[in-house]
Amino acid sequence: MNHDRAFVLFKSGRKINLLDPDPQAWTEEDLAMGLSRTNRWAGHSRWPLPLSVAQHSLTVLTLAELMAKDQPLTAREKLREILHDGTEGLAGFDPLHPLKLHLGPGFAELDGRLQAAIDLRYKLPAWTEDSYKNHKFADRLAAASEAFHVVGWSRDEMEGLLNINIPPLLKDPLGAVAGLKEWEPWSPQDAADRFLMRLKELLDEAQVEDDHATIVQAFSRLPETCKAKLRYPITNNSTCHVEVHVETRDGWASVKGVVVDGERDAGGFDFETIFTVFSITEDGEGDLTRCNGAGCHVQIL
Repeated sequence: MNHDRAFVLFKSGRKINLLDPDPQAWTEEDLAMGLSRTNRWAGHSRWPLPLSVAQHSLTVLTLAELMAKDQPLTAREKLREILHDGTEGLAGFDPLHPLKLHLGPGFAELDGRLQAAIDLRYKLPAWTEDSYKNHKFADRLAAASEAFHVVGWSRDEMEGLLNINIPPLLKDPLGAVAGLKEWEPWSPQDAADRFLMRLKELLDEAQVEDDHATIVQAFSRLPETCKAKLRYPITNNSTCHVEVHVETRDGWASVKGVVVDGERDAGGFDFETIFTVFSITEDGEGDLTRCNGAGCHVQIL
């Protein structure tokens, strides 16, 4: 008997070997479906439905965002929160915490390989001591609230039997879904849809942040004499930059990039005058292009 393969076939038609996971072996829809059909608390609930890992993941993300309001999380850090139990969606298994200690090193190694595949796929940053501490508090606060509101443990039982000493939240950070009460578990389809929507939003945000980081890095390599002449040099603050696609009216030449110099007022740049665009060449280097707005068509991206 071959014990080196443990394949899962996803709805998308893709397959993953849980013992040797390929980071591209699943779609976002596959992951959302797996998490929405994997139950927390061994599937037990005082409600008609069990609580899914997908709903739990969204709760932890929301709590982590609220805790970081003074220093907002980056998109990749938010992805790290929403995907903190991603391995359970791929394996379809969320063991109760005390049982994990009895599953042995083999299971821990399998889970570690799955987590490494998720980290690579979504470019998740490594935990720092502080970020992990904050994450675990959000995770435990979610668990305490679920134990009380979803499963139905009393406060005395939570402290005496479960060793949960964090007081549960009163209000559900996710709010109430139409037709349901706060803390009530969602249907698998609803959980999958909501998880998938938030995951895709964060992936889009992360791509914007990654693109901007690439621009900042390329801009930093320009000669200081060039940068000193620009009125709007590129910084880490992406909110002040305007990205454009400039094309000559005869279509002979075009450039996409960030406006770094030109006439500007409260209404924005005057693209009927002379302005300068910073762009990135195919080899990853930065380039400055001086444009005459009178002879160009400008599209703000």
